[in-house]
Order: sequence, then structure tokens, then C-alpha cells
Amino acid sequence: MRLCKAGVRTSLVLFSLLFGFLPVCSAKWKYFRTGNSADLQVAPRAGFALMGGGSKQDAAFRFLCERADGGDFLVLRASGDDPYIDEVDKEIKATCPLNSAATILFTDREDSADPKLIPIIQQAESIYFAGGDQSDYVRFWQDTPVQDALNKHIAAGKPIGGSSAGLAILGQFSFSSMIDTIFSPEALANPYGNKVTLSRDFLRIPLLDHTITDTHFVKRDRLGRLLVFMARILQDRWDTSVRAIAVDEDAAVLLEPDGQGKVVGGRAYFLESTKPPALCVYREPLTLSGIQVHRSQAGDSFNVKTWKGDGEDYLLRVNRGVITSRIANHRVY
Repeated sequence: MRLCKAGVRTSLVLFSLLFGFLPVCSAKWKYFRTGNSADLQVAPRAGFALMGGGSKQDAAFRFLCERADGGDFLVLRASGDDPYIDEVDKEIKATCPLNSAATILFTDREDSADPKLIPIIQQAESIYFAGGDQSDYVRFWQDTPVQDALNKHIAAGKPIGGSSAGLAILGQFSFSSMIDTIFSPEALANPYGNKVTLSRDFLRIPLLDHTITDTHFVKRDRLGRLLVFMARILQDRWDTSVRAIAVDEDAAVLLEPDGQGKVVGGRAYFLESTKPPALCVYREPLTLSGIQVHRSQAGDSFNVKTWKGDGEDYLLRVNRGVITSRIANHRVY
């Protein structure tokens, strides 16, 4: 591989001097690595970090790092031009030594066809999807060798996680944001608007089958749009029932292979709908009832296999685009 020479910012050069790595390019993608250049044979343990976005994700990074067993930690992203390794290095290096920390920065779909990428992904013990725009991940990786390598990583029992856009792609279903993001009022008013773009079967994480994920949940008032996504999955007969895991900013759900999860940093919401919507059509407000919600606080546990855990259960319904709840003070969150 050749060294990147064009377009490297001053900050990148300074960072490389401080941390002793060089950016490497093949095609247009960029590869940054710090630590030991040689592979290390270790025994990683499976686990899934569902991170809602924000800057306070120390516990989730430690979770992914510890399961790497001192091996290689790989960040995958599709935006920015800084090495990004400092975030990993700063948060976990002191408490969780690693053989290496590295980043691959994708620029377009053609990058995913480069055979030099696959050994890097295969060598990683732990993989983390950064925030950004999930449509880039879907466009760049769907139906490519990168998608295959990621699913082999999961099947091999290695840890994986993502924050914000990186969490949005972890479930069997995802809001792909192929045109643009969408806000709750707009989605509720028109469930078949052109911005409601959904994808499925990108990653194969059995614990997240029949499930869609959402991020920055309460902070950005995303309940309405998530209910629309769930309604569309049912209306379009992608599934006969659908679950959702919605994580607030600076919070995370840390899942073990047996389905047991721990909520850290803030709130997480676990939703389920088993009845098709009464009204889910183009340019008509959504009507959907019988949505079961479980709200968990930091420190609570929740099992995604039994769909039970610590916290509070309540029901939601949507009538002509208006969400109501059956809890005290009629709170929907």
C-alpha cells in the first residue's frame, strides 16, 4: 500500500508524529493505525454495544475493548478526515491495553471492492462503527465483500458496536436515511413520504432479529418517527411483529451473547408492536395502537431474548398522527 501524500491536514501530520502511525491508502480509502503493526493471537469474546450517540460513551468503549482481549480495535467510518484514533486511545488505553487501534475511512462504494481491506477487517478483534450518516454505510457496504467480512466477524463471536449512525445499522431493520433524515412530525403526518427510507438484513446479529434501532432518542424527539418505521415494517409485511431498541444520547445498551443487556449512562426504550396499523398510507397521518414500551434507566438490566427487564412498562397508541400514553401524566417518554 502507498502512503497518502495529498490532502493530509496539518493536524493529521502532528497526530502521526505524536502517536507514531502513518496513514495508508489504497484506492481512495484511508487507513490509520497506532500500536503494534504485527497481528497478535488472542481470544476475543462476543458482545454488542448499542450506543445512542454523544460524547460520554466511556463504559461502552471499555466494554468493546475488554472483549478484544488485548487485540486489535478497528473503527470504521465514512466521514471526517482526522485519524479519529485519539477518541479510542483516550477513552480506553489506560484501562484496557490493546495491540493496536486503527481506523478505516471510506470515501465511496468502490473502496469496498478493494481486496486489501478485507484482511484488515478480518484481523480485528473488536469493531466499532462511528457516527455520521448511516446512508453512507448502506451505500458503501451493502452487497460488497465488506458486508460479508462484517457478518463473518459477528458469526465468529467477536465484539461489535456502534454509536449514532453506527447503531442505526445494527438491527435487522434500519432507517437508512437515503434521501435525508426525517423528524417525527413529518413522519407521523405521512408514513410513506419519500424520506422514510428503510433497509433490512444488512448485518446478521441474531439477538437483533425483528428489531430496528434508533439513537439520540429523547434528546431529538424521535419517538414519532420510530413508531412510523415500525408501522411501515408491519404494513409492508417485512415482519408480522417488530421490536425496537431506542437509546438516548450519552447512553448505551451493552448486550451479552445470552441476550442479557445492561443500560449505562442514561435511558433506553424497548418497544414492541404485534398488530398491523389501522391506517398507514401515503399522505394520511398514522394510526397504530397497542405499542408496548419498556423504559429502562442507567443501571437497569433488560434481556432481549425474553424481552423483560428492570424498569417501567406502559402502552402507547397513535391516532391520526397524535401519540398518547397510558402512564401517569400521559408522558410518552
